[in-house]
Amino acid sequence: MNNNFVKVCPQCQTQIACGILSCPACNSLIFSQQIKTLAAEAKQCIEEGNSLEGLIRWRKVLEFLPPSSQQYRLVERKVEDLSKKVDTRDLEKAEFKKQKIPPGLLGLGVVGVFLWKFKFLLVMLLTKGKLLLLGLTKAQTFFSMFLTFGIYWTVWGWKFALGLVLSIYVHEMGHVVALKKLGMPLSAPVFIPGVGAYIRLKQTVLTPREDARIGLAGPIAGLVAALFCYSAFYVTGWHSWAAIAKVGAWINLFNLLPFIPLDGGRGFHVLNQKQKWIAVCVVAAMWLATKEGLLILLFLGGIFSALKKPKHTDFDQRALIEYCLLVILLSILSQLPVITP
Repeated sequence: MNNNFVKVCPQCQTQIACGILSCPACNSLIFSQQIKTLAAEAKQCIEEGNSLEGLIRWRKVLEFLPPSSQQYRLVERKVEDLSKKVDTRDLEKAEFKKQKIPPGLLGLGVVGVFLWKFKFLLVMLLTKGKLLLLGLTKAQTFFSMFLTFGIYWTVWGWKFALGLVLSIYVHEMGHVVALKKLGMPLSAPVFIPGVGAYIRLKQTVLTPREDARIGLAGPIAGLVAALFCYSAFYVTGWHSWAAIAKVGAWINLFNLLPFIPLDGGRGFHVLNQKQKWIAVCVVAAMWLATKEGLLILLFLGGIFSALKKPKHTDFDQRALIEYCLLVILLSILSQLPVITP
């Protein structure tokens, strides 16, 4: 047998195929030494107050454990607990302590906090150069992005094509930011012409709350990009900026459809039935206000989801606030006229 496909059990020296995590002869863990090393590092990181690094290492431990084992379930619970500690909510609270929210935004309540959050997301995307350029350093991302740009160029011209591709890229980087904050490994973005882009996760998302954080982070970043483009339009008078903003807002609104694997489905999944009905009412109110046809699909999809009883108990109020505010702001932005300021 090819040695590239064979491992030896460290306990009984039985030869086993690669990919097997426990020895079929003695039931010992094949990667026990790696597990012990990672566990020790994780505990040390947590003791030093670095929960995120500890979470990253505990997630890595899961890769070396059989999913059906008792050890896997124990580590899985550790990961879930640590994930809550390093949740973006806690990180944002730390930032709010460092910088006072302007009184005007405080007066707007959750809307003001939501808008203030955009500041931190935008600053992170702009200052974390390595993070923002993550995909551009990967051949698959660069060439798929360039191919998509070329196809869009032939249809709409290079200016609109470039803005649209970059808007999609910012949307995907929103997912990247959320994944990094949760300590999850991921691939660089890959573009699919006519569809958008996707990021492949290298580990399984463990809870609906994590999935909602990751899913809604994309439309949040996409909204930031749309707001930036529309602001640039008013400053420059360049109509392509406004067109990019409107199309970007519509695309992100489409992503809020409450069906998995769309981002909205991942956000909706973490809501209980009462929260889902609240979201449905917000969608209905925005349709009455804007007459945006896409909201009819969100409304019908929301009703379908709200009628089903959730199969989990990991509900989240923050996801409801984010989803509703995204629906409101993206609906308004998608209706703004493209006129010279």
